[in-house]
Amino acid sequence: MKLTVKENLEADKKKKILVVDDENSLRLLLKRHLELQGYEVKDAMSGVDALSILEQEEPDLIVSDVMMPEMDGLEFCQRLRASNSGQLVPFIFLSSKSELEDRIVGLSMGADDYLNKPFEMRELVAKIEAELERSRRIHSEIKRITQEYTAKINYQEKPEPLPLTPAEERVFWEVAQGLTNKQISERLFISPRTVQTHLSKILRKLNLENRSQLVRFAFEHGYQAQQEAETKSVDIDAEEKSTES
Repeated sequence: MKLTVKENLEADKKKKILVVDDENSLRLLLKRHLELQGYEVKDAMSGVDALSILEQEEPDLIVSDVMMPEMDGLEFCQRLRASNSGQLVPFIFLSSKSELEDRIVGLSMGADDYLNKPFEMRELVAKIEAELERSRRIHSEIKRITQEYTAKINYQEKPEPLPLTPAEERVFWEVAQGLTNKQISERLFISPRTVQTHLSKILRKLNLENRSQLVRFAFEHGYQAQQEAETKSVDIDAEEKSTES
């Protein structure tokens, strides 16, 4: 049986939502209403502001207007989807442009759903809940497949060493288990931005394009996560600082 929004939030940590809209009254109304529903909400006035926020933290879902100054929602969504960390973040467009062609353009840019203004708050919350549930199922399935594959390769020979630093290897195995940047940052006690920095280096070294290819690469080559005892001494922040110096 499907859980309600309240039950889902009680069963997990507060979900983070980023609201992007240049209309102050609507943006603040959305923020207040979603916070009352139990969500943690950040807000931005444009795509430019939203991208700055995304450099510091990773939301669980984004709700964005289409028509905005500086950078509109379409370009914002497109740039989000072009980044490694933004490919799987659920994205809902809000727009006063209700023509079929407008909705098609919005969805083709990478949005998961599209809601016309004016709208009922209940419908927006329902769409948010549906997208968060879909995202949860995707990550659960990735983890399930990872666990099944790991069990199958336990008897195989140890794969060749990865051409990665110890810190990069730790992030590699976390990503291979289907974890998001936010989850990895919480497990390794580093910022999502540091996770993304390591992930970008990993993809470049392994000649991969995105995290989905990384998961497939790990499966196909028989890589599995190291034991905690082998990895707990890796100082990822220290290594990150050494690479910057």
